[in-house]
Parts: sequence; structure tokens; C-alpha cells
Amino acid sequence: MTALAKEAQSGNIAAMMRALAHGAKTASRELSQASGAAKDSALRAAAGALRDNEAEILAANVKDVAAGRQKGLSAAMVDRLTLNRERVAAMARGLEDIAALDDPVGAVLGEWTRPNGLLIQRVRVPIGVIGVIYESRPNVTADASALCLKSGNAVILRGGSESFHSNHAIMACLGVGLAAAGLPAASVQLVPTRDRDAVGAMLKMDDLIDVIVPRGGKSLIARITAESKVPLFKHLEGICHTYVDKNADPARARDVVVNAKMRRTGICGATETVLIDAAAAQTLGPQIVSGLLDAGCEVRGDAAVRALDPRVRTADAADWDSEYLDAIVSVKTVEGVDGAIAHIEEHGSHHTDCILTEDADAAERFLNKVDSAIVMLNASTQYADGGEFGMGAEIGIATGKLHARGPVGVEQLTTFKYLVRGQGQCRP
Repeated sequence: MTALAKEAQSGNIAAMMRALAHGAKTASRELSQASGAAKDSALRAAAGALRDNEAEILAANVKDVAAGRQKGLSAAMVDRLTLNRERVAAMARGLEDIAALDDPVGAVLGEWTRPNGLLIQRVRVPIGVIGVIYESRPNVTADASALCLKSGNAVILRGGSESFHSNHAIMACLGVGLAAAGLPAASVQLVPTRDRDAVGAMLKMDDLIDVIVPRGGKSLIARITAESKVPLFKHLEGICHTYVDKNADPARARDVVVNAKMRRTGICGATETVLIDAAAAQTLGPQIVSGLLDAGCEVRGDAAVRALDPRVRTADAADWDSEYLDAIVSVKTVEGVDGAIAHIEEHGSHHTDCILTEDADAAERFLNKVDSAIVMLNASTQYADGGEFGMGAEIGIATGKLHARGPVGVEQLTTFKYLVRGQGQCRP
């Protein structure tokens, strides 16, 4: 048993967390100077370890899934928790994809020479120590670690109690990668306890942790927002919308809406509300609604939508503000593009919203006026994912506006500093 684990077992959570954070701070200094080759070597070795230890990872996950079902987790939450051979392979590929990205550290973002001869450069540098607090999805352990490592940051991971065994099995593979590349073991650390006090301790350590990325439900985000002394990249709920304009292509609209809702209902990019142009309610509405129902989705609609199909249930006021993360969707008719924009502004979470239309003017109005981190045209909201954006993976979808917005990848996990070179200039 490690010293940290002993501290956790003894109940001295605050001391354990400070020791863990001190280790991360020390490691971050070394990582900030690590070569791109060393970081990439660690990621590729970790990917190999994931593949080599697939059986152990899946066995650990079986324990978590069984406990989750016994605990009464919803089907969508169980899906988020579950690993299989394909998902383990996807984690490994994700690490390799991140390794293949350009190293962001040291990139010169701007350079100019002042009339007095001073050469000024704005250079990308790591943030330092990243804390990630997340629920359910064990793949976050691999993705977040890889993104932080690639960007030269140390990371402290506090996964959900429901994925405890899976996270530790994945963490062991990341440790193999760090050791193979000769990087500090404290570069990537997993909090070794399920005790909720560990989260409280992290939120107070603004002297050791530079930023925290929370990923989870409303209660977790509310607690972290209220208590944290550390700056946050908030990954809030995904109340994502797909708006079907009167000029949408009928076949495309049906296919995209069904995919946006039903491909994986438990991810944050799943569409939770479908808005249909009132002018197209009788022409496009029936096939949109029947497509969702036939795919096994419960549809809750307003009066106009209920009139399209007797299987539609009545939507109440709470439905327009709900992230179901399940095979449930709310559907509402709106007065054109402006009606859709107004609804999204009132009920959305500024995550991802989409318009389906062949009208270029309507598309541009929607794309420019919807104030969300990701705004899409004629594509499933399920593409709201760092991997699909070519970023290798993501640590979350930031719905705020400062520093990072949208998928948080390696570039978003860096900041910058100014390097100023002179030849003895003195300011008059």
C-alpha cells in the first residue's frame, strides 16, 4: 500500500490530497521542460499497455457495472460506465492520436519588434497542475491524462465512485507509459479514495492546483462552483437542440435528428430538444416524430406535435430545461429561425445547437446569432466531441466564455507568456 493510500485509509484526507498535489506541482515543473518525443513515447507506451491489459480492465469494469446496476443506475448511466473491447481499443487509439498531434508547448503565437529594438514573443506554455473531477465514464481517465501530458501539465484525477475499479486499471497502464518514457510518476495521479472529502480538499488548494475541470451532473457542478477557490473550466449539462427549418431536406432531417438523439443517448452532445418550424409542422413534422418513436425514443411534445402522432406524450415546462441522457426527447414547434434562437437562448445550456436547412440566409442567421460553444449546420450534434474535431480527444466541452470554450484539447490546456529580448535598452 502506498503512503497516499495509507493516509486515505487513516481518514487523513486533507494531508493525503496536499501530498498528492505537492507531487503534481513538482512533476509539472519537469513536464513543462519535457521534450515532445518523451511525452509522445509515454502516450504510445500507455496505449500499448491498454491493449495488453484489456482483460484486466474489462474484469475491473464488470465489478463497477454490477455495482452500478445494484445501486440502481439508469440504463444511460450504465452505458456511460460500461467498457467493452471496442471502447478499450478506442481509448488506446485516442492516446495514439494525441501523440500524433503537434506539441503545443513552445509554439510562438506572435512576434514583433518595437522601434526601440525590443523583440517580443508570445509563446505557448503549460498551465501547470490540472484537477479533473468527473463521474461515470472511465474513458475520461485515459483522455484527460493524455491531453494533460501532451500539453505539459500534471493532472490529478478524481473519478466517480461508480467507476473506481475501472479507473485504477486504466491508471496502471498510464503509469507504465510514464515509466517507459522516464517521466515523473506524479505527472498523472488518481485520487486513491472514494471519500467525498477529497473533492472538498481539491477545491481549496489554489496554491497548488491551477485549474479544475468538473464533468458531471447538476449537483456536482453546483457544489464545485460554490466551493472552489481554484479557477474552473466548467463542463455544464448538454441541453442540446436541433432545429428543423421549413427548408430542411426531408430525408436528411429525419436521419440527422434520429442520430443526434439516439446514437448514444447518454453523452453530453445528444440532442435533448428538437425544434420544428411551425411552417413545416405538417410536412416535415410527421416523419421527424415517427422516426424518433420508431427508433425507441419517448417523445414529449407541445399541442401541435401531439397532433402529429397519438404516441406523443405531453411535455411540461420542465421538459424544455431537461438533459435526459436517455431515450427521451422534447419536441416543440417554433416560429421560424428567430423563434428557435429565442427558445435556445431561454432554455439552452450554451453547449451545442444545430440547424437543419437548405436556406443559406437562415443558416447564417442561426450560426451567427446562437450563443453556444458549438453551433452546427446540417450535422448531428453527436459530433460535439474533441476526437471528431481532430483534437485526439477532449477533457470536456467548456460552456463558459473565458480562456477555453467548446472541446478542451491540448491547446486549450495551455496559456502563454511573453518573452522580451533586448540589448541593454533602458526606458526613458
